[in-house]
Amino acid sequence: MLKVVKIRIYPTEKQEISLAKGFGCARWLWNRFLAQNNEIYKETGKGLSRFDYQKQLPQLKKEFEWLGEVYSQCLQVVCLNLSRAFINFFECRARYPRFKSKHGRQSITYPQNVKVEGDYIKVPKVGNIFGKIHREITGKLKTVTLSKNPDGKYYASLLFEDGLPVATPSTEGKAIGLDLGLTDFVVTSDSAKIKQPRWMKKRERNLKRKQQSLARKVKGSKNRDKARKLVAKTHSKVARCREDFLHKLSRKIVNENQVIVVEDLYVKGMVQNPNLSKAISQVGWGMFCTMLKYKAEATGKVYLEVSRFFPSSKTCHVCLNVVGSLPLDIRSWTCSSCKTRHDRDITAAINIRNEGLRILASGTGATAEGGSVSLKRGRKKSTVEHEPVNSEAHAILRSN
Repeated sequence: MLKVVKIRIYPTEKQEISLAKGFGCARWLWNRFLAQNNEIYKETGKGLSRFDYQKQLPQLKKEFEWLGEVYSQCLQVVCLNLSRAFINFFECRARYPRFKSKHGRQSITYPQNVKVEGDYIKVPKVGNIFGKIHREITGKLKTVTLSKNPDGKYYASLLFEDGLPVATPSTEGKAIGLDLGLTDFVVTSDSAKIKQPRWMKKRERNLKRKQQSLARKVKGSKNRDKARKLVAKTHSKVARCREDFLHKLSRKIVNENQVIVVEDLYVKGMVQNPNLSKAISQVGWGMFCTMLKYKAEATGKVYLEVSRFFPSSKTCHVCLNVVGSLPLDIRSWTCSSCKTRHDRDITAAINIRNEGLRILASGTGATAEGGSVSLKRGRKKSTVEHEPVNSEAHAILRSN
């Protein structure tokens, strides 16, 4: 099974210069081939393949001698990554490839001839780079990606094959439903509420002062570069705090449960709300769901997403009565049928869990409420008609 370990590395001044040359060559080659592909597509209606890029490398090395200072396989990886970026775009998995800038995150990938020796990583044409290897690297090392963040810190991502078989998923065990929110980051079907730490709000005043200082600096000056790094360090601190919280929480949930059910949130559409866009963008729902998914798959757990059209907040989990309207400012409501008092978020988590168990039991992906559901397939939209599920099926699942 493939695994990735990301570690912090500390290159020397000479090694930083070598890495800067590698970052620059990879970025220049990407931008050149992307511009070339755009021009050819406008003229002929067809793009270039990976092999079309690679065939130009020998001539480019003769024309630009500084390309020879970088390990040759790194340039081959640039061609592979660009062709893969276009494939992902045409298969609707990513947006159109963009030109790379020297002011953002820089990276370069070594597909072979990289070794881990103790606390050092042996990299071709760079040398032995010291790093804090906090986890054991067992198995065959596949690729190593060296990167530099805008705050000036260097990292290495080690992809290796551990040789262990993929865990077989099983549904035998405890099931949990998760309702993601803003005030409470996660509300579980066990009535547990986990508050959102609000990482950015704690540092907004500090960030504001640093951004104001950056705006007053002259463009191109050394003082502006220093101020830019201070702003980048603040953003990096927030990102690392968020990532640490999400890793610990996702690991705890995966370790304690066998079936994990969440809601398929349409974050791209939700951020269109001007009142909630900032909070939604900072909370990290997508990253959290990604962590839950790969950690569950690695340990033989089941990760499942319920349709975003499923009325989890408006459905009574006792009698399955659905209310007509439930604005966001109403956090609790009483069922008109069975008179049960519901907490909006806890009820949603319970309904999400029950719906996930129903889907696992039936083997279908249809929602529990009948009607029309728009499914996105590629660039077209289709409508699927289905029948509602009766209350007896839900009663059986609740009793299990």
